Order: sequence, then C-alpha cells, then structure tokens
Amino acid sequence: QVQLAESGGRLVQAGDSLRLSCLASGRPFTDYAIGWFRQAQGKEREFVAAITRRGDIKEYEDSVKGRFTISRDNAKNSAYLQMNSLKPGDTAVYYCAATFYTSTYALTLKQDYNWWGQGTQVTVSS
Repeated sequence: QVQLAESGGRLVQAGDSLRLSCLASGRPFTDYAIGWFRQAQGKEREFVAAITRRGDIKEYEDSVKGRFTISRDNAKNSAYLQMNSLKPGDTAVYYCAATFYTSTYALTLKQDYNWWGQGTQVTVSS
C-alpha cells in the first residue's frame, strides 16, 4: 500500500507561480513512478506530468510544457510540481498518483495508477 498526500494548492493570480508537494508513505518511494493529474469542475481527470522512479525521465502534457516542472526527492519521499506562468485554464484539483508501470506511455494513463492522493485545489484568477 501507498499513501499519498498533496499540499500547496491555493488561490493565485494569472502569471503567478506555485509549487505542489506530494508526500508518500508505505512502500519504499523508489518502488514507483509518480504522476500528477488534474480535474477541472465538470471535466475528466487529465494527465499533467509524470516522473520515473529514479527521476531520469519526465513526461508532460503539451499545454504545460515549458511552464510546469515535475521533480522528486527520493530521500524525502516527496514529489513536486513547480507551476509557473499559471493561467485560469490551470484551475483544477490536482492529484498525485503512484504506479509500478515503467513505460513512459503508461505513465500518462490514469488507469495505470494504483494509488491516489486526496487532491489539492489550485485556483487561478484572471
């Protein structure tokens, strides 16, 4: 079992930056890859970014490339999502998730993730 807890979400203005954190517990942190997903009100949950177990490969959804950066600190059992140049369209509940899958394609698929956090709300005002 893996427990995940997100933090860092809040109300910001367009153009601001925000860093989300995901603290993991349970199985050894290096056993799994981490993904960030988001779900806007009335929409499907969508992939945002993912990072492999060792942190050597990162994947991003096209609309966040160049603005968001995913990272992990295996010594702290934590993953992060640095979000810059935020837009109102980034408003959503952000979730971190863990998976044993290793292929970069699988990391982009929400159905391939086994454990999820409770989410943290990010609201970007215009």
